Amino acid sequence: MNKQTKINIATATAILPLFALNLIYGAVSIPFNAVADIIFGNGSGQPAWDYIVLQARLPQAVTAILCGSSLAVSGLLLQTAFRNPLAGPSIFGINSGASLGAACVLLGMGGGLTLGSVTLTGFIAVIAASFAGAMAVMSLLLVFSRIVKNNVMLLIIGIMTGYVASSAIALLNFFSTEEGVHSYMVWGLGNFGGVTPAMLPAFTLVTIAGLTGALLLIKPLNTLLLGEQYAENLGVNTNKLRNKLLLITGLLTATATAFCGPIAFIGLAVPHVSRIMLNTDNHRQLIPSTIFTGAVVALACNAVCTLPGENGVIPLNAITPVLGAPVIIYVIMRRRQ
Repeated sequence: MNKQTKINIATATAILPLFALNLIYGAVSIPFNAVADIIFGNGSGQPAWDYIVLQARLPQAVTAILCGSSLAVSGLLLQTAFRNPLAGPSIFGINSGASLGAACVLLGMGGGLTLGSVTLTGFIAVIAASFAGAMAVMSLLLVFSRIVKNNVMLLIIGIMTGYVASSAIALLNFFSTEEGVHSYMVWGLGNFGGVTPAMLPAFTLVTIAGLTGALLLIKPLNTLLLGEQYAENLGVNTNKLRNKLLLITGLLTATATAFCGPIAFIGLAVPHVSRIMLNTDNHRQLIPSTIFTGAVVALACNAVCTLPGENGVIPLNAITPVLGAPVIIYVIMRRRQ
């Protein structure tokens, strides 16, 4: 067993204690034995505790694992495809598209969304609108990718798309009500607790499909590390590969952002953490490591958010930059040296 495999096993093993910590610790204090009884179906004798663990903490912990993994893998794919260490899920404006969709509902439509004869309200409306906004931006990028063959130019188009979406959000904020601005601000802080048990199967299915698609691209991604011309000489269609990468990262980012809000830094920082730990660019080791590390980081951030206990919960996007920014600074200084 080589060093990289041992590190991946250790990282995957670290998920278990963090998952347990997310179930045990929170705003309401529940003993470990009671949590274990609830998870194994025996019940705690306290209906409120049963509800908190099964309906709130368990879905939230599973969501953190899936969301952290998907955002981290999205960042890795984009950094490899565009050979840019600062590429991340938000760089192409997909996060901004999701934010614009949510803003249209929360700021422009009073929290409701009407699709023909169907009317959606509350969190369901926000999810539907933000997912639609993210997929619209992704579709636009796929169209441009057929026209623009240069990766740098496509990167600039993605950034400009994000700026246009941000401008529209600013206008909606200016003309919105105080309640709408507050609701949008809360959504923008990020939260793993928005996925209910009823939504969890769909969220899980889409995320696993995206992660499976990323794993199937291991061989062409390793070839791409040698350069586009070399990859094309080996039979890799780089344009098709780029479109597949955009489709996978768009699907993963759109799903994560729609359900959990625009979460910062996980997609940008975690791939670098995996590279530093493994000291390799081989995606056969790097993609599994990034999946596990993304899950560990997301669970750790979610646990830190509950540190105030009964005094409330810290916003998720107030924690992720604290962990992610030092990693990016370290990477920049390392590359400079």
